Amino acid sequence: MAGPIAIGAGTLVPERAAETATARASRAMVAARLERLPMTRFQRTIFLIIATAWFFDSIDLGSLTFLLGSIKTEFGLSTAQAGLLSSMSFLGMFLGAGISGMLADRFGRKVVFQVSMIFWGLGSVWCAFAPDATALGYARLLLGFGMGMEFPVALAIVSEFLPTANRGRYLAIMEGFWPLGFIAAGCLSYVLLSTFDWRAVFLAQAVPALFLFVIRFFVPESPRWLADRGRYEEADRVMAGIEAKVGEHLGGRALPEPQPLPEQPRGEHRFSFLELWSPGYASRTVMIWLTWFFALLGFYGLTTWLGALLQEAGHSVTKSVVYTILISLAGVPGFITSAILVERWGRKPTAVLMLLGSAVAAYLYGHSPSFGWLIAFGLVMQFFLFGMWSVLYAYTPELYPTRARATGAGCASAVGRVGSLIGPYLIGIILPSLGHGGVFALGAGSFVVAALSVALLGIETKGQSLEAISH
Repeated sequence: MAGPIAIGAGTLVPERAAETATARASRAMVAARLERLPMTRFQRTIFLIIATAWFFDSIDLGSLTFLLGSIKTEFGLSTAQAGLLSSMSFLGMFLGAGISGMLADRFGRKVVFQVSMIFWGLGSVWCAFAPDATALGYARLLLGFGMGMEFPVALAIVSEFLPTANRGRYLAIMEGFWPLGFIAAGCLSYVLLSTFDWRAVFLAQAVPALFLFVIRFFVPESPRWLADRGRYEEADRVMAGIEAKVGEHLGGRALPEPQPLPEQPRGEHRFSFLELWSPGYASRTVMIWLTWFFALLGFYGLTTWLGALLQEAGHSVTKSVVYTILISLAGVPGFITSAILVERWGRKPTAVLMLLGSAVAAYLYGHSPSFGWLIAFGLVMQFFLFGMWSVLYAYTPELYPTRARATGAGCASAVGRVGSLIGPYLIGIILPSLGHGGVFALGAGSFVVAALSVALLGIETKGQSLEAISH
């Protein structure tokens, strides 16, 4: 006879057991073929395309820092109302990040990434033509939804295409496109506000949504995801195309042989959100959710109000924009430093350093004795804040397996957006009573809590393949 059919929940027919073993081996082989590829122009091109879309997204997100003062004046908003308007973007990001991760784990990275760009493009156009503050709030909600969708999917794409030796550095560098986008948002605002009003800035930011056609034609679907979904023929076809392009860039040299990697269970019967709370992942989920929540509460609570606070201190709109851009320039060496340290020190110590540095600098910025010290402490603060962003985005997608990677990154980002939703509104409420010093002390305390979460609950992922981390 051919062996047992099925006795109890743990017994498989031999054919099913053989099929499961073959599936695990196929998934491990796809990952091994990816991991053994040297870094070439092909992977850098994929990275640059995703990072450019991230850059455009960051311009949209950062623009409100430079436009909030003008919008507040035009619509006659109180500080609490302006804070609520700021928070609408983050409400949209909360919804977008939470949904897109699960969609990307179910339907694929590429299609969800393209859809996200459509949403934030439409949101930008709506912002430009919003007739009142209520309509603008809904437009920012749609814009935030698109931006929130993009972040976790971009992280999954980049982390799944790059080999272990380069993954952390490039993920950290990609986040560095956020301060560049923030600076570009300031420059765009400075140029357009000198001739037009804030609406022109939003209209200009809608144009880069057309970049989705570049994604469509030049970025393949993740072969890791295809293999994890059991689509082995497609995964093999995509991998063959990737290997051919890498081989071309190597001048026809033979590729290294794939090295064995841990075989991962597919987990096809588990909803991806529940995977975050399975044994081995629950403590990681608690850690990264706490970190994202308090880090983003502090970050957006402070940076959204930077321009408006400078205007309240008596500086003109254009001068406040220039000062904010100047302060943000320190974010460039900040994310470069973080990109170096995540591979030399590791993700965990770099995250703790950047979060504690942000806490100290934020407190000092809020208690600056003069304008000169305000700029100096602002530079230090942005150095650590953007370094913090880089390590968070490098660290988060590494904590979960392929079947739940986008969901894990998306849910962490969504929880963070709750913090970013609360932060600007909370600042608008407490500013009249606590003043600038109290506002920045609150931000500093948030960063300390985030640092403690990583220090006490975090794991180190440096130098390990995605499969080894999730084994």
